Amino acid sequence: MDRIQKLLGEILIEKGIINSEQLKAALEEQRTSKEFLGTILIRKTQIKEEDLLQALSEQFNVPFVRLKNKYLDWKLMKQFSPSLILDYRCFPVEKDDLTVTIAITNPLDMWALQKCEEEARPMRLKLVLATQSDIQEAIERYQQYMRGNISKM
Repeated sequence: MDRIQKLLGEILIEKGIINSEQLKAALEEQRTSKEFLGTILIRKTQIKEEDLLQALSEQFNVPFVRLKNKYLDWKLMKQFSPSLILDYRCFPVEKDDLTVTIAITNPLDMWALQKCEEEARPMRLKLVLATQSDIQEAIERYQQYMRGNISKM
């Protein structure tokens, strides 16, 4: 039997992060703004980005990781286009014999997921969620590394 996927709002209420009134108000706003529910709740400062990603991790069964102070494999990064990293904000984290792990911030971004799959081939793609600030910091470290390599040439 297939497992029924919980809705984001249900997960946030179960975890005690928001209450039903906050959810109802955010859903009402979502009807007119067409924004993601998590975006609305963060903007209203009712949840933190990390709360959202932990809930999305549970909802989509995608692990949540912290990239801060994580070793960055420059050899692995060179196997992916700068566009994937800088434009799509998808960050290669690790690789083994069969899979490549890429950190993303939005598991619903179909364009980014498609680009990840294309560039990961023939490897199997494994996704993990990371905060925007962690991805941004990793991108800054990547840019600094690339600038250093260019200046050596």
